Amino acid sequence: MSFRDFIQQAKSSGDLIAIDKPVNLKFETANVAHALAGRLALFNHIEGHPGWRICAGPCSDRRYFSMDLGVPVMGLTQHLAQALAAPRTPPIVASGACQEVVVETVNLNQLPILLHLPQDAGHYIASAAVITKDPEHGRNMCYHRLLRLDDKRFAARIIEQRGTYNAIQKTEGDLPIAICIGVSLAVHLAASMSPPPEVDELAVAHALKPTPLVKCRTNDLVVPADAEIILEGRITRQQVSEGPFMDLTETMDIIRQQPVIEIDAITHRRNPIFHALLPGGLEHKLLMGMPREPTILAEVNQVARCTGVIITPGGASWLHAVVQIEKRGAEDGRRAIAAAFKGHRSLKHVWVVDSDVDIYDPAQVEWAMATRFQADKDMVLMENRPGSSLDPSGIHMPGQKSRTAKAGFDCTIPWNGDPAKFQRGRYGDVDLADYLAAG
Repeated sequence: MSFRDFIQQAKSSGDLIAIDKPVNLKFETANVAHALAGRLALFNHIEGHPGWRICAGPCSDRRYFSMDLGVPVMGLTQHLAQALAAPRTPPIVASGACQEVVVETVNLNQLPILLHLPQDAGHYIASAAVITKDPEHGRNMCYHRLLRLDDKRFAARIIEQRGTYNAIQKTEGDLPIAICIGVSLAVHLAASMSPPPEVDELAVAHALKPTPLVKCRTNDLVVPADAEIILEGRITRQQVSEGPFMDLTETMDIIRQQPVIEIDAITHRRNPIFHALLPGGLEHKLLMGMPREPTILAEVNQVARCTGVIITPGGASWLHAVVQIEKRGAEDGRRAIAAAFKGHRSLKHVWVVDSDVDIYDPAQVEWAMATRFQADKDMVLMENRPGSSLDPSGIHMPGQKSRTAKAGFDCTIPWNGDPAKFQRGRYGDVDLADYLAAG
């Protein structure tokens, strides 16, 4: 379903919080959204922007993805893995709701773009799914944070050696771009997945949920037809200072020289809803972490029977994972550790547990480590490995891959141990209503 269809569904289920008090884009909207972390909020009155609304939090809870995709929370990782393995080419339709209104004169100041933190370089868009075309591999969709420079230009953080950066290197002159705001949750997940270059993320989105596309008005790119807002433009060869900006780890990223995007056209739905994604917040974390779970699952399944994976929010939804396996051999735990690091190369620490441990309950994972793990036998330590640039404790040298130490913890029942010794006792279930009513 579309972004606004999901908002309506959340309203019907009682999950939507409507904010009718007028809010300011300078810190206030971000502060209120942060105070409602994990909840879906719709701001109906934006100071200085009549007719616009802002939605925050649609991707802040796994339950919302479950509601939208019609898949149980425990089945989301497998659903993502299936879509990644079998993308479906989306249809191109003649017209789309995203082009109901064509803005006559481009003025980015008319968009309700938030100023999140006093340390930020300016007003940033953090929720945009960005579409480009690689001359060799074709269509690509990903995320780039966008710093508004003036009424027609953004500075974009474009990470080196990845899809958009590589397409720029293969293109003479400007690279056409489409910036999509207020897209479906399926499109958000697909844009986050980072599949191989030849895999079309929009086809992954269509495999998750039907995602019709429509052609842009000023270039040859196509975009989700039901998006709220589309900005059509070009990535130029000009560079400016970009940053600071709060990143996934809730620490401030540095200032860099980054490319300038010039906007040529703006279209949007009637009564548009702007998606405000808070940097370092739950949406940022889930959209970074969840799409890495199917890649870990696939790698671990090559060496053991993997029954679940979660990238944990305590590890900034990027650096820590818990892997659940059905142990069939003495070395399965260690094999799973190695495979997990292969499935997500930015991973720093991983815990492997048995299938009787609820990986969504941190207390159960800690219990497994307390009762089934011995550091001198069950820890795998790797020194000076390629790591994540997001880890402030890593070693970072300009022009070089970040380095870090990595550790894996095999918290499964020892292979030669007595299984009964490691089982948790379980009380019987009761219907408390029978007892509380009597009281």
